Amino acid sequence: MKIYCSKTLFLIIAIFSVCLFDAKVKLPALVSDGMILQRNQKLKIWGYADKGEKVMVKFLNKTYSTIADNTGNWNVMLPELKAGGPFTMTINDIMLKDILIGDVWVASGQSNMELPMRRLTPLYGEEMKTVNNQNIRFFTVPQQYNFKAPQNDLNGGKWEATNPQTILNFSGVAYFFAKNLYEKNKVPVGIIHTSLGGSPVQAWMDANSLKKYPEYLAEAEKWKNDDLIKSTESGEQALSKAWYAELDQSDIGLHQHWENFDLDDSSWKTMNVPGSWEDQEGSFEGSVWFRKEIILPKGSAQKTAFLNLGRIKDADVTYINGVKVGNVTYEYPPRWYDIPAGVLKDGKNIIAVRVTNGSGKGQFIADKPYYLEIGGQKIDLKGQWKYRIGAKMGKMAPGQTFIRWKPTGLYNSMINPLINYKVKGFLWYQGESNTGKPKEYGDLLTTMITDWRSKWQEKEAPFLIVQLANFMEAKNQPVESNWAELRDQQRKVSLNLPQTGLAVIIDIGEWNDIHPLNKKTVGDRLALQSLKIADKENIIADGPVYQSMKVDGNKIILSFKKGTDDFAQVSELKGFAVKNADGNWVWAKARAEGGKIVVWNDSVEKPVAVRYDWADNPDGNLKNKTGLPASPFTTE
Repeated sequence: MKIYCSKTLFLIIAIFSVCLFDAKVKLPALVSDGMILQRNQKLKIWGYADKGEKVMVKFLNKTYSTIADNTGNWNVMLPELKAGGPFTMTINDIMLKDILIGDVWVASGQSNMELPMRRLTPLYGEEMKTVNNQNIRFFTVPQQYNFKAPQNDLNGGKWEATNPQTILNFSGVAYFFAKNLYEKNKVPVGIIHTSLGGSPVQAWMDANSLKKYPEYLAEAEKWKNDDLIKSTESGEQALSKAWYAELDQSDIGLHQHWENFDLDDSSWKTMNVPGSWEDQEGSFEGSVWFRKEIILPKGSAQKTAFLNLGRIKDADVTYINGVKVGNVTYEYPPRWYDIPAGVLKDGKNIIAVRVTNGSGKGQFIADKPYYLEIGGQKIDLKGQWKYRIGAKMGKMAPGQTFIRWKPTGLYNSMINPLINYKVKGFLWYQGESNTGKPKEYGDLLTTMITDWRSKWQEKEAPFLIVQLANFMEAKNQPVESNWAELRDQQRKVSLNLPQTGLAVIIDIGEWNDIHPLNKKTVGDRLALQSLKIADKENIIADGPVYQSMKVDGNKIILSFKKGTDDFAQVSELKGFAVKNADGNWVWAKARAEGGKIVVWNDSVEKPVAVRYDWADNPDGNLKNKTGLPASPFTTE
């Protein structure tokens, strides 16, 4: 018995010792298999260990050693290294494999930076099926927030090379940026992607950076309270659950199964899709059912198909012949549904859609594709659909407090853990969520850029900004625009801070979609800025850049930055407005004269200022001969 107990005790001690040994050195999530290290910079490799533990890092036939400090932190510095790989690194008993040395960029912002390649399938689907590039790698930072303190490590994440499976979740903007640079430089490109849809700039800033904004600091302080977060989330979830439960209980379409193939819908009303039922029924929140009959040829029953219902505000559940084929719970994602074999029938088929709308104008979004594709043929689904109201609610769906967007929370969890990892620069696509207060944006962004550069100890690290695209309905008269104001703030930041570039995309937005699909052009224009700013190439990376104005009688003469003033010829320049002496803006004529633009309105004798493309969704056409558009601007 004693021998058995002794053996057992020995085994426990042995296992415990192994566990202790294994636990002595721990690495941050970023320092892992498949990582790309920044070339031509001294590199920090860091981690955690027992107090006083000796740590040895072996890399490229050299050994670097250190001892963990009293808090268990350790780091070693590697010399500047040239691009190459793959290599291995050992840190005590840990071996890291498949390491490349190249250029590393942090890509951050809100949903347009986050938007994954899988959402861009209509434009880039064929490329995504065949891509296989070990030299383009992504590390996607877990989306978390913390208001209490900056965090030192990430709760997960891994380096992934580009292939048809991994690319689906990669940021589209960052992927095309990386692809462009790799094709130009033949140097590995690593993207540390850290973004979150809907986030305002102040969520990506630390408390010290927000000292001039006491309202934001107070908000950050408020959400340090875990009990408040828990009670807010649980309370709102309960209200939302109750609203939708009441809607479902009231919806006669659910109880009578209006999705069924053989339902008699002869008494239903009709409306055109795309469009809004509220144009006919008046404004209300609730549910509406839609049905459309289509006739398919013989042999369709055994075929797979693809249903594209554009976009719908807000949520939908979609059926074909009574079989649920998909659903989306909020307004922004496209409605793309794969139809398995056996769902469709030869001859008559019924598409049924239950739409629920909690606030605002419910609708099938205009200028989006609506079709069923089968056997290589597309059946257009636009036009008349039958509809019937399922239920009207007496109030809007309960709102939500987006705690994850509050000030400092994303900086603490999604930026601070990255600052030891040396990078070449930063990509930033954000601003939509700050258009409510655009005039403060320039100062906030300038402060954030300066702080990030300081944290990374790279005071002139390239910072490349994507300017907001054109969006929303066009206006036929010059008007004030928060979107235009924010774009101008972005323009001024790019001009006032060194090593800062602006990718102008005022020509590739979609009026009906805050998430335009053409992310390749965005990535390519960012890459141009990188080649100019980071790689010091002598290239034109900007469209015409406004510099100054001069009043000459009833005309204003605009000057542009040298090298960007090689204007593309157009039959008529559009997008310009002048301000008269009374302070009113009116449309203006414009013409190019050499490297200048002359702007005037025959009815304005004394113009005082010019605006270009100053609108939510402008139609200006000032470009240089390389096809790059001018940024919207004001001379005031």
